[in-house]
Amino acid sequence: MKIGVDIMGGDFAPEFTLQGAVMARKQLPEGIKLVLVGPCEKINSFLLENGENITNYEVVDAPDVIEMGDHPSKAFAQKPKSSIAVGFDLLNKGLIDGFASAGNTGAVLVGTMYTIKSILGVIRPCIAATVPRKDGSNLILADVGINPDCKPDVLYQYAILASKYAEHLYGVKNPRVGLLNVGSEPEKGNLLAKATFDLMKETSHFNFIGNIEGNDLLNSDKADVAICDGFVGNILLKQAEGFYQMLKESNLATDYIERFNFENYGGLPILGVNKTVIIGHGASTSKAVMNMILLTYNVENSKLIYKLKEIF
Repeated sequence: MKIGVDIMGGDFAPEFTLQGAVMARKQLPEGIKLVLVGPCEKINSFLLENGENITNYEVVDAPDVIEMGDHPSKAFAQKPKSSIAVGFDLLNKGLIDGFASAGNTGAVLVGTMYTIKSILGVIRPCIAATVPRKDGSNLILADVGINPDCKPDVLYQYAILASKYAEHLYGVKNPRVGLLNVGSEPEKGNLLAKATFDLMKETSHFNFIGNIEGNDLLNSDKADVAICDGFVGNILLKQAEGFYQMLKESNLATDYIERFNFENYGGLPILGVNKTVIIGHGASTSKAVMNMILLTYNVENSKLIYKLKEIF
């Protein structure tokens, strides 16, 4: 297996991305090769200075960078030698099995949709996040950013994608899927929530348990998966990040609160596309990059993409 890593992605690239890649290599099984995409000279110099075995890596030159402030689609088209564009070209050609980037999120999404594209039958892909709960388990929340406006059939497919992610990555058997709403009763919610509930209520494609509310995400054991549009999901995700940062700065971070630290997860998978793609946080540290790469390996190793293709 070959995992591509965008060495120039993130606020602290290439130093932290290279450090994270070396840290990940030490935890990956033998035979897994990391393909480092970025300026060859900088990458090779770092590996030699740190005494790394070059044979554990493959370096692909990509001298350009899509900056965080660049327009995603324009930059992807105008910078074909950027680390993101070159990485997706490798992925599309089958020269790598998965690709991880903490770079310009918009450009990563553009690269995903322009090159490897959605699985046949998937209307729109989604991004899934892991929400830690007090009992030690995790809840999968989707979508958290790709699509702010959704229709019921799109949310229905999100439930399939996210439930399979919970099953194959976290070992949850027959995951319970809840629709995030302002009340648990079937008649509650806006037009989207009501129509989606009607579509899900008699499904055999996943284990739908009905509506769940915001206070069920952390303290309840009602569901293993929560479904919402990307507008709501992204607000929840950013709120959790702010909540964690506030408590940490106030020296109130317990072991449970520390589980909200994005560094522990590294990145988020794009579900519903033809290859394994993981998006990292722009402020990724070396630890976050390491965990982003490890997640890329775990998703690809689980054969999740191939299972989703069979389903759709």
